[in-house]
Amino acid sequence: MGQFRQISTFVEVVARGSLSAAARAEGIAPAMIGRRLDALETRLGVKLLQRTTRKLALTDEGAAFLEDCQRILAELEEAESAVSERSAHATGHLMISAPAGFGRQHVAPLLPSFLAEHRDVTVTLNMSDRVVDIVGEGIDVAIRIASLSDSSLVSVKLADNERVVVGSPAYLKRHGKPETLADLTRHNCLAISSEGSQRGWTFREDGKNVVLKVNGNMACNDGQVLHEWALAGKGLAWRSMWEVGSAIEAGKLQTVLDGYAAPGNDIYAVFAQRRHLPLRIRAFVDFLRHSYSQPDYWRKPIK
Repeated sequence: MGQFRQISTFVEVVARGSLSAAARAEGIAPAMIGRRLDALETRLGVKLLQRTTRKLALTDEGAAFLEDCQRILAELEEAESAVSERSAHATGHLMISAPAGFGRQHVAPLLPSFLAEHRDVTVTLNMSDRVVDIVGEGIDVAIRIASLSDSSLVSVKLADNERVVVGSPAYLKRHGKPETLADLTRHNCLAISSEGSQRGWTFREDGKNVVLKVNGNMACNDGQVLHEWALAGKGLAWRSMWEVGSAIEAGKLQTVLDGYAAPGNDIYAVFAQRRHLPLRIRAFVDFLRHSYSQPDYWRKPIK
């Protein structure tokens, strides 16, 4: 406590320009301010201020130390404010962006429960599969499913997301289960197609990621359609567990090639900054993390 008081006194003296002004602000005698500064300089072994009866001047060491002290005090104030905010309640409007399929299944159904806990918050949920401009479009928090690259944005991981190859029991009974990646060439693979170009399926083999272009008689740019085709026994699909987990649990789909699953493509909350983050954003991110961490969440039936 004594060291902190010495540091805060030093910053206050410089800010107010004199020992007497700092003493008046604190309601103590100027001699007490002087003793704190003397003790600080003695402890550090350097002269921080050149003091005369008329003015104060920072030494080079004092100027460098002042900058560090101001930063430390500002961070302490911010930490105290953050703690106070957590004990308060969230308010205001929350702009959320999420991929269409994921948002429909795993964001929109949770919002009523979130709002029941935070009655002074309102939300707008924008669902789009394009990568939104968070700052330019005024988005408070965006849900993204990807291996995120470094950027100026801040991300918080919400959950792991495994991608699996699935087929219906009827399809696998007719055509057999692929045991190796090479076996995919004899299967009807239902691929995502974007702007006429197929997105390959990513696997892990011999310690490396490999991307395969698969063959099949149907492709689509909508993942939900691929899911429905797989359920109907039309072929194999490479889908995220967040989408097919409940169908696997119900026995409507089965996974194959599990030993080749590639890591990455996890689920993140992304926002523009970490400092001074409004409580409504922190509360929402914490709510999603808690919801997604519940046992068997990803295998629950979709309502």
